[in-house]
Amino acid sequence: MKLGYHFTDEALLELALTHRSAGRPNNERLEFLGDALVNLVVAEMLFDARERASEGELSRLRAQLVSEPALAERARELALGDALKLGSGELKSGGFRRDSILADAFEALVAAIYRDGGYIACREWLHAIFAKPLAEAGPPQKDPKTRLQEWLQGRGLPLPRYELLAERGDEHSRIFDVACAIDQPHAARFEGSGGSRRAAEQMAAEAALDILDVRAVP
Repeated sequence: MKLGYHFTDEALLELALTHRSAGRPNNERLEFLGDALVNLVVAEMLFDARERASEGELSRLRAQLVSEPALAERARELALGDALKLGSGELKSGGFRRDSILADAFEALVAAIYRDGGYIACREWLHAIFAKPLAEAGPPQKDPKTRLQEWLQGRGLPLPRYELLAERGDEHSRIFDVACAIDQPHAARFEGSGGSRRAAEQMAAEAALDILDVRAVP
C-alpha cells in the first residue's frame, strides 16, 4: 500500500481493511464515521477553492468527488485492494476489485486515520489525496436521473419509469438490476446494475442518456 500515513495503532489499520464478509469485527462502523469526514473535508476544500460557485454547483461537485466510483479510484491509487481482508466468497468473486468494497474501505481508512492521529492529521491527509482530483474536476454535472428527467420534461415527454428487475448476490454484497422505461420519443427499456437500487437506477438512466445522445445539462 501507498498510504502516506504511519499508524501508531496498527490495529486500526487492520480493522479498516477488514470487510464484513470476513466476520467481526469489521470496518462498517469506521466506514460510517469516514463517510462524514470525507464529506466535511471535501466540502471545505471546495468552499475555499471555488469562490464563485453557487451552493448547487458546490453540492454537485462534492457528489462527483465523493461518489462511489471516485472513492474507489482513490482506493486503487493507494492499492487498498491488495491489502483487504475478505471472506472466501468475496475473494472468489473478485471483491477486491469491486467499487463498493473499495469505496467503503477508503472511508473506513479515513476514520482510522482520524482515530489514530486526530482531525488535523486526517484533514491534511485528505487534502493531499483530493488535491489533484479537485483541481481536475470539470464543471459539475447533474446526476443521470435528473438529466434524463429534465431532457424529457423539456420536450413535453412523459417521465421515465424505473422497475426493479432482480436482486442477487450474498446478503452482504447485494446487486440490484433495474430497468428504465421511456415511452417517447421511441419506446425503449434501458438496464443498469449497482450495489443499491439508487445506484442501479442511475446506471440505467446513464444508459438511456448514451443512446439518446443527451448532452450534459449544466
